[in-house]
Amino acid sequence: MKKKRIKIILALILFLFAMIVKFENEWINNAIFIASYIIVGFEIVKKAIRNIVRGKVFDENFLMTIATLGAFGIGEFPEAVAVMLFYQVGELFQSYAVDKSRKSISSLMDIRPDFANVYRNEKIEKVNPDEVKIGEVIIVKPGEKVPLDGNIVEGKTALDTKALTGESMPREVREGDDILSGCINLNGVIKIEVKKEYGESTVSKILDLVENASSKKSKSENFITKFARYYTPIVVIIALLLAIIPPIVMDNATFSDWIYRALSFLVVSCPCALVISIPLSFFGGIGGASKMGVLIKGSNYLEALSNTEITVFDKTGTLTKGVFEVQKVNAIGISEEELLKIAAYAENYSNHPISKSIKQAYKKEIDEKQIANYEELAGLGVAARIEEQDVLVGNEKLMKEKGIQFEKCNEVGTILYIAIKGKYAGYILISDTIKEDAKSTIQELKKNHIKQTVMLTGDKKEVGESVAKEIGIDMVYTELLPDGKVKKVEDLLKTKSEKGKLAFVGDGINDAPVLALADIGMAMGGLGADSAIEAADIVIMTDEPSKIVKAIKLSKKTMRIVKENIIFAIGVKVFVLILAALGISTMWQAVFADVGVSVIAILNALRALRVKNK
Repeated sequence: MKKKRIKIILALILFLFAMIVKFENEWINNAIFIASYIIVGFEIVKKAIRNIVRGKVFDENFLMTIATLGAFGIGEFPEAVAVMLFYQVGELFQSYAVDKSRKSISSLMDIRPDFANVYRNEKIEKVNPDEVKIGEVIIVKPGEKVPLDGNIVEGKTALDTKALTGESMPREVREGDDILSGCINLNGVIKIEVKKEYGESTVSKILDLVENASSKKSKSENFITKFARYYTPIVVIIALLLAIIPPIVMDNATFSDWIYRALSFLVVSCPCALVISIPLSFFGGIGGASKMGVLIKGSNYLEALSNTEITVFDKTGTLTKGVFEVQKVNAIGISEEELLKIAAYAENYSNHPISKSIKQAYKKEIDEKQIANYEELAGLGVAARIEEQDVLVGNEKLMKEKGIQFEKCNEVGTILYIAIKGKYAGYILISDTIKEDAKSTIQELKKNHIKQTVMLTGDKKEVGESVAKEIGIDMVYTELLPDGKVKKVEDLLKTKSEKGKLAFVGDGINDAPVLALADIGMAMGGLGADSAIEAADIVIMTDEPSKIVKAIKLSKKTMRIVKENIIFAIGVKVFVLILAALGISTMWQAVFADVGVSVIAILNALRALRVKNK
């Protein structure tokens, strides 16, 4: 861009000098015009010749070359230089616009790690991240990027996750927490056991996703590509006929006049505004989305998102936090604290999320010497001997199977019944919590003309219906296995209109088949899951459902910009083309029409980059 600016300024100085200072010998002025033209137009002419050799004749370089050389041929030196000069000014605006769009996306490229400090032979070695193997321990110091996915084995710190999630609030992590590559360590020294090789890490997959985002074209982009392919040769043929036929068949018509008209026609006909601004609009939309923590894999998905009619949600991890918490402890004959302790001891050896939630609620250290005869009862619960007492912890089926008299709890959630020495001792209510912005997300989707919201879950009927009612979901299907979810989505796909789209939002771990089946698959907070990045068309890099609404709004805004540019560019082109053919517009006006339309369309396209990340 710097070189281009220098060339334009130098050529403009020569052009203005030749326009202001009139030498007696006209050829001196013409030589200065030619020098100015060579400075600003040599690359365009070179590209045109190279493309002709390669068989790509009809492009904007060819149009500008033939128009300007033709202008020289009929003695219109100032206009020939002006055409190329203003065209290059338009190209400079385009370069600036593309550069701005690219920077918004390439800010993600800052997450690429340069090195990893790995422990080997009791020493720290600085190596390339792709040389580190699974199971090795790396150290990350304050200010450094986390190079690989892993688990913190020592230390605690705050992480800057903005490049991944778009969120400015630091995230606190400590020993035992999983950590994703691409984050920046802010203050503490941490040791990480590597869980994935660099090629499979989050940062590698995101970079690959971003780099390939522009390869999938939308229908609008495909239309413009096809339009330019047929449009350009047609206008060249019309310009040729315009230069030759009228002087032959009309009285008092001169070749110089009609060649001038034909050349003006060619200058106006250049489809730069469309060819540049439409892809740039989508590029800006993808860049704007990345600013707010939403990765869109291609402009085809961005366009499809604007036509969403049905939004289908998974429940756990999407609308709810996917974190089970103890909501209530109801003890009979013993204290609530004692009941929670007995349950925590009984669940000590289980890695089930419900077991973990009980241990977290207990908060105290567990003396494993007090646990004996531990037995996991598939589909029922656990049995163990705690402090010389036989204990059962599980569902109502377990109580019935063991002949325990108990009071059934009708509250919504997962109920763990506890029996001590063969007698019912109470229950613990555990449930998932709804995300803070889940309800407002459903409300906003309806405001944005989403016709139907649906929730699919494998959870029990009463749990699913309770969540759906609380957040305002239109329809809910419960107790579904993965193949059941696929069947429901297939049925829902049949209910949408021809142009309408169905978006499925899942956590990206066990919903890969449905993510792939839907018109638009959106992975929610699934950066750690390979299936999220691979199966989804859009990855929301935080756990906020509200980002779905923002993404839909952005897609609609981008499509408005695309349509504005298509209507504006074609409308102005057709109008000025008619004026050029009739000899009403000069080549100067043709230049301003071409470059002006391009610049306005490009500036309009840049609006797609402006997003509010609140």
